[in-house]
Amino acid sequence: MKQPYSYNLFFDFIESYLPSGFSNINPVDPIVLKLNELMEENDQFITLSDLSQTKFLFASDGIRKMIGVEPHELHPGHFVEAVYPDDMSRLGLLRAQTFVVEKEVLETDKGSALVSFTIRMRNPAGEYDNFICQAYFFYSPIPHTAVYLLQVISRVDWFKPKKNNFHHYKGKDLSLFRFPDEQLLKICPGLSERETEIITLIMHGMSSKQIAEKLFLSVYTINTHRANILEKTGKATVSDLIYELKEQGLI
Repeated sequence: MKQPYSYNLFFDFIESYLPSGFSNINPVDPIVLKLNELMEENDQFITLSDLSQTKFLFASDGIRKMIGVEPHELHPGHFVEAVYPDDMSRLGLLRAQTFVVEKEVLETDKGSALVSFTIRMRNPAGEYDNFICQAYFFYSPIPHTAVYLLQVISRVDWFKPKKNNFHHYKGKDLSLFRFPDEQLLKICPGLSERETEIITLIMHGMSSKQIAEKLFLSVYTINTHRANILEKTGKATVSDLIYELKEQGLI
């Protein structure tokens, strides 16, 4: 585990370059130099994008070391190419959630939001590492009306989650926009991949019998999963849970 530091540096970076729309970021600016230094020391990199233009405006030097991409060449497809195949479906859900959060922030004409999740990505050696992506969304009326997205992406191979568990948070608690620690990484939806799959099939109108046939399981097993899901989440009905998960962009 690396040495924690304050994320206030990112807000200093935003304050310095927001008036210009993050154009002409100076690589020898003390803020940028310090940012790149901390990224290097802590196996991190950041990206900054204008969601209204679907365009990356900046990536720190650490992206080259972490996933083998030149900062000035970054495009969304690089993340798709780097993600572990078994995490692709979750990446799709999380990318869809980006548009939901952007709309929420834009419609309020102010404020910010946070989406945080873990995912596996390929490093330049061709091996897969565990990462946490902390996506900070913020609205600005200057230099044009837009929602910007600052992503802090950190390697967290030191953290060993429980099997089939992954970190995910969506909300406005910016105390969670901090250097990743064990407590932060333990925040998760609490459902396994199999349970999430069953919930998704229920959402699509399938009965327990139909789900059992599709997944080559018994109806008894499916019903046991359904009971466990409700117990884990504290929901009275599956419909209540589906509504909440859809609100969070998880299904």
